Order: sequence, then structure tokens, then C-alpha cells
Amino acid sequence: MRKPILFLLLVVALLLPMVAACAAPPPLTTVSFMVSGSQEEFQAYQSLVKSFQADNPDYRIDLRYVPDDGDYRRRLAADFSASTPADVFLLNYRRIAPFAAEGAMAPIGPYLAQSSVIKEADFFQPAIDAFRFQGELWCLAQNVSSLVMYYNRTLFDAAGLDYPSAAWSWDDFVAAARALTVDTNGDGVTDQYGVSIDPNFYRLAPFIWQNGGELVDDMENPTRLAIDSPEAQEAFQWFVDLQVKEKVAPDAAAEAARDGESRFLDGTVGMYFNSRRSTPTMRTIEAFDWDVAPLPAGQQPASVLHVDGYCLAAQTKNKEAAWKFIEYANSPTGQEIVARTGRTVPSLQSVAQSEAFLDPATKPASSQVWLDVVPVLRPVPVYAMWPPIEDAVNKEIERAFYGLATVEEATSAALSITAPMFSRSQ
Repeated sequence: MRKPILFLLLVVALLLPMVAACAAPPPLTTVSFMVSGSQEEFQAYQSLVKSFQADNPDYRIDLRYVPDDGDYRRRLAADFSASTPADVFLLNYRRIAPFAAEGAMAPIGPYLAQSSVIKEADFFQPAIDAFRFQGELWCLAQNVSSLVMYYNRTLFDAAGLDYPSAAWSWDDFVAAARALTVDTNGDGVTDQYGVSIDPNFYRLAPFIWQNGGELVDDMENPTRLAIDSPEAQEAFQWFVDLQVKEKVAPDAAAEAARDGESRFLDGTVGMYFNSRRSTPTMRTIEAFDWDVAPLPAGQQPASVLHVDGYCLAAQTKNKEAAWKFIEYANSPTGQEIVARTGRTVPSLQSVAQSEAFLDPATKPASSQVWLDVVPVLRPVPVYAMWPPIEDAVNKEIERAFYGLATVEEATSAALSITAPMFSRSQ
């Protein structure tokens, strides 16, 4: 009897590892995904990841979050230097050129061309085209936003002002900003401002275009800034005068004490300029009514393109898995999830025109504004040295906006500082 028992024990011992192996779940496919933005924005991506994993239980998305945009760009650069980038990461179109030129990203175009879920014609063309560089499509646009005015309807009502409209001129806008700038307690210090707008190149750009000017001499092969033209200088001066002359925008000290978005949230600024990204934060407002409006109109229609894209790191080992997540994020299902959080103007035309974005039960009531301006959206240049050029110009615009330099002085300095950067970009 002993031999059969020993034989049976031996068979069991041999089979147990096989049974255990069969019972063990297959290993999960992990894709890392890095984002930045406010807590409300982060929650949008958490919802996206949760939905993807529910539909794809054999996948795990390692969601990495860096709140501050500046810290995010530094972290991204550091991760690439250390050969540890996230497989998928979000990047604004105007910052893709250095990564593409250095071979840090894999082109997304071939994956999109082979997709049975989405195709290029499904997207708004300006959003897709923004990510083309050196003949390749590098990232897949998740949105197609533009600069708009968030405005406090309650303050407009209290001042007896008509709400902003597409017919507003620059003069109409300034007049309303004056009426909304108030010293409420008579102590000589402004307590409520008419407008808040970041003094940088990206905010100034649409006004230069509206006035018939250009940012550079040639969008495809720029060799210099073109902001010294009469048209650009007039727009630059008008922009700077909002603070220096009209005093309808916070000065440097006031801005340092409390930024524009915070002032809008607490009801102490009438109009605040930003893209769609502020909407989730604005939806937390309970103390007053608000909406959005297009930019005041100049001599010709123009607004500046705001678009982020899902990019694929060249070092990603399982690119097909990473693409599967990008494809899902940009499918109608994925874009509807993020759109309902208020974070994006969907780059998919079908989703942008659906209730997921134009839901009349959620603010802002005038979300159609973002879709109306798509035909006049313009991008800034996309090439390797644009980020440092933009940073240099930002500093000069800020100096002029806060009265530390004239428009002419700031323009001259910007031209001088950026001249060698253009030569290095060729």
C-alpha cells in the first residue's frame, strides 16, 4: 500500500505548481500616464483612467500627477534625461518641437492611420494640424480650446452693463472694464478690477493678429519677431494700457498678492481671460452667476489656439499598449468622460457638438462660444527654439505691462534677446 500512496503524493506534488500557475491571473499590462493641472483637472483624468481600466481589466494605468505646469515641464525634461519618461504624457502643441527634434517622442500619425476606432477626419483640423512638425504628426489632440472671457454676470448686473457679445469692440471692452473697476470703501485702493489677463505673449498674440500684425516674419521658417510692425505695436500698447493707463487690471503688487483666477473666484474681478481649462474650477462658484464670451473684436477676427495632446515617448517598450490607452482617451467614450468634467473643448467634432460638451444644465451657458471661433483659431509657431523665445518675450511684455519699460523699450529688448535664438533654430 505504501508504494501507491507515495506515487500519488509525487503526482500531486508535480501537479500543484501547474494548478497554481493556471489559477494565477495573467500579469497586468502597465502604461504610465503623466498630467498636470488643477485638482479638478486631475479628477478628470482619474475618471478617464478608471473608465479605461474598467473596460480593459488586463491593463493598469500608472497615473502620475504634477500640479504646477512649470514643475511638470521640468519633471518631464528630467525624466527624459534619466531615461524614465512616462509612456504617455500630455503636452501643449507649442512645446513639442524640442522633444520631437531630439527623438524623445514617437510619431503618433502611423497609429492613427491604422485605427479602426478613430480617424483624422473626426477631429477639428486646427487641433490635428497643431501637432505636425517636420512632416510628422507627433501627438493626438485632446482638445481645441481658445482664449475667452470669463465674466461675472452678477457684477455686470450691479453695474447696469450689457453682457459681452461677439459684437464688442476693443473700446466697448475697455469701457466695461472701467465701469467694473471700483474702490468699494473709498480708501483710495482698488477693491474690484474690471479685468485680469496674464501679461504674456500667448495672451497678447490674438490682439496683434486682430489688428493686422504678426508674431514672426514667417510662420513656417521664422527668422525674427515681427512685433515691431506698426500694427503689432498698436495692439501691444493697447494691451499694456489696460494696466498702465486705464488701471482696470491689477498692478504687479496686487497680482502678486492674489492672482487673476483667485480674484475671479472671490468675485473681485469682472472679466478674466483664460482657455477652457479654468471651467472645472469655475464650476465650484456658488456666490454669483458667471458665463463666457468671445474676445472683443479688432479689425479682423482671430483667436489663439489652445490645444494639448497625448504624446507617446520613444522609449516606451510596449507602444501598442500605450496607443491603446491614447486611442481610448480620444474615442467618443474617452472624450465624453473628460468633457463632462468641464476640462476640455473636445477635439472630436461629434463630442464637441453633443450634450457632453454643450449640456444646457451645466455652466458655462455659452460653451458654444468655443466652437464658434474654431474657424479663426491661429497657432503660434512650432519649432525647437520657440519655448525659450516665448519665455524671453513674456518677460519683456510683463515689464511693459507693469510700467517698468515702455512698449518700444520692451519690443527692442525682445528683438535683441531673441535674435540669436532664431539663428539657432535654423
